[in-house]
Amino acid sequence: MDTPQTQPPAALDHWGSEIDVETVKGVPYRMYTQRPREMKTVLTLARRWGTRPHIIQGTRVVTFNDLLRAVAEKSRLLADHGISRGDRALLLGWNGPDWIINFWACQQIGAVPALANAWWSAVEVSEALDLLDPAITLADSFGATKVPEPRRLGPWETHSIDATVSGIEADRTVPKDENDPTVIIFTSGTAGRPKAVELSHRALLANLQMLLNLTHRLPQDVKDDSGEVILHTGPLFHVGGPQMLLRSLAIGNTIVLPSSRFDPAEAIDLIGKFQITRWAAVSTMVSRVLDDPTVKTKDLSSLKALTLGGAPIHAELLKRIEEILPSVQAGVPTGYGLTENCGQATAASGRDSKNHPGSAGKPLPCVELSFVPVLDAPDPEILVRSPTQMTRYVGVDESPIDAEGWLHTGDLGHLDEGGRLWITGRSKDLIIRGGENIAPMAVERALGAIAGVVESAVVGIPHPDLGEEIFAFVVVADPGLSDAYLAGQLKGHLASFAIPSVWHLQSEPLPTNQTGKVDKTALATLARELTPRTPA
Repeated sequence: MDTPQTQPPAALDHWGSEIDVETVKGVPYRMYTQRPREMKTVLTLARRWGTRPHIIQGTRVVTFNDLLRAVAEKSRLLADHGISRGDRALLLGWNGPDWIINFWACQQIGAVPALANAWWSAVEVSEALDLLDPAITLADSFGATKVPEPRRLGPWETHSIDATVSGIEADRTVPKDENDPTVIIFTSGTAGRPKAVELSHRALLANLQMLLNLTHRLPQDVKDDSGEVILHTGPLFHVGGPQMLLRSLAIGNTIVLPSSRFDPAEAIDLIGKFQITRWAAVSTMVSRVLDDPTVKTKDLSSLKALTLGGAPIHAELLKRIEEILPSVQAGVPTGYGLTENCGQATAASGRDSKNHPGSAGKPLPCVELSFVPVLDAPDPEILVRSPTQMTRYVGVDESPIDAEGWLHTGDLGHLDEGGRLWITGRSKDLIIRGGENIAPMAVERALGAIAGVVESAVVGIPHPDLGEEIFAFVVVADPGLSDAYLAGQLKGHLASFAIPSVWHLQSEPLPTNQTGKVDKTALATLARELTPRTPA
């Protein structure tokens, strides 16, 4: 491992472990008294790791120094395009070094990157552009084909890196307030269209500091030879992406990215080739690796830890990980959170998740939990209050955060005698398929635009690999319509993961409840009866 550069002491002076209560706009939050106030503070930590590889994808290797040079160059290029503090920049592309460089370049000049879902259709990209009206869109070659005229496109790649490492310190922009926006991340909601969650510097940095403090890895506590080689197969545009980038700069991680879409055989090869020590993924990806016939023929003993998110982790999966990947130590750490609270409110250590499978763990140090009864529900709704929570939904007046600062999650659950959180249900009408959130109303709205469709209802059904699968009930006026035709009509209007794979076409109306609304509960039961074997 290369010898890291000396880190300026000032960059290590922003991190403490003492917590006090501070009031923000009349709401009391638990916060670290000694904390960083803007994202660029974390970026400066990259200097500590010098020529150590930071990002590896295929044959491309970007060191920490390379990252700083590329960010300095790209930030100046964005400034030349007239992008300045507070401007929004839509990032639309697949995982890769350029995605990461663009993200940090926006932070460097004070712009606010909005992380578009690379799976979106052209229609969904257009809707996001109309909502945000960004000053510029940074898109890779595939994403650029979805951006309509006359929207402004900027360069995605950083072709030459000729700036000096010290160039990043030449920035003289006014420091941003910790409550200013630093990123916009899209999440699916029951209204159907993706919601744009605005997160502040305070939110992301509080999340980072809590997790570093819990693992005894605050920057001043980290040794110069620390750091892991991690495989990141989740999308960078999800909330886990920025979380991973921040942590990697703070502790000196090398990030290995697959060449393109997730392929279990490639993941297995990468773990062996680069001696991956930690893998960040969704449960579906791990399940597919365990199913791959080559997994038992390769030496994967370097893999010591798995970090999973996107769906509950079932006891059966934990058992298979223990059998097939015995080098993964003390189980698999899990947690619970929403994009609206920066992705994580509770955490369970690997040992805790092994001893209490299904638990979401205990609240993070600055997180408060509360509960409110829900009519006819076996458990109350979970409320979260934390400095990590969102500022607002962009372009939407409603907010899930009440006047006292409690985020109403829409999830049901309770605490056990040990203070661990158990999620027992969702009052939100969301389907989580392979780590992707799908709003049934968005699918139903797209189906309703197809000629011959009278009405539709979409529900989730269990799937051993994806977590959930999409089942569509469709009332058709034309008996000649087929599920293949309907799926084809949805292409280009919905992301591919949101297109139903299980269909039930009928001529009779959908069942309704006493209020006259479609009875989704009855349909969910019927969907399970109609699919005695879970779809492959």
